[in-house]
Amino acid sequence: MQQSDNEPAAINVVLWQYAKNGSDSERWIRSLSPNERERAATYRFERDRTSFIAGRYLLRQVLGVHTETQPDKVLLLAGGYGKLTVEGRDRLQFSLSNADGLVAVAVTSECERVGIDCERADAEIEAAALESYCSPDERRWLDQLPAGERPRAAVALWTLKESQLKALGVGLRQDPRSVAFSWQDGIPVLVQSAEPGRQWHHRLLESGSRHVVALAVRCQSGAPGIRLRMFQDESRPSE
Repeated sequence: MQQSDNEPAAINVVLWQYAKNGSDSERWIRSLSPNERERAATYRFERDRTSFIAGRYLLRQVLGVHTETQPDKVLLLAGGYGKLTVEGRDRLQFSLSNADGLVAVAVTSECERVGIDCERADAEIEAAALESYCSPDERRWLDQLPAGERPRAAVALWTLKESQLKALGVGLRQDPRSVAFSWQDGIPVLVQSAEPGRQWHHRLLESGSRHVVALAVRCQSGAPGIRLRMFQDESRPSE
């Protein structure tokens, strides 16, 4: 689809609160590739195995719609840092994240880069961990917040950083302190990165659950339009 000059780029974000008991994982896994099934079998804990399967299941459902391909026929390729692409679809950018019962997928064909991350809002972050990923200015900002607001703000800062590093295609192989944020009118703004510039846009999204979801996008055409929806597993057999 050709984008109009006056129309913002579109980012589709899909969130799914899946059943953590894994009762449907055997059905979900049928959409996965042989390599993905082999990888799923290597997980020691059922919780982690279910999370991986649910993530790849949702990713294939979303990409299947965008490429008009059966989900199990979508050919995913892994780059040097593990970043996934769809064979023959160079313009299609996407990102996947999952955390404790929530899967998030962002996909666009109108932006150069996209990254998404989700984390539990009540995740506990120790002081030593804060030092390992916060810039001095970010640490001062956290210290100035009321005590009751700091834990969630620290999680939000982490998700913003990881979404940016995913968008760059490097993940946690790069020092999180190399990416830094400030806030303008309540909106996160990138102030330090390997690829700074006005084309970067960041948002914290409402997940409808006990999770923080962060989106990082680089678009030449200005702030993108975000289309957010909750996934309904229509392949689930009726009760």
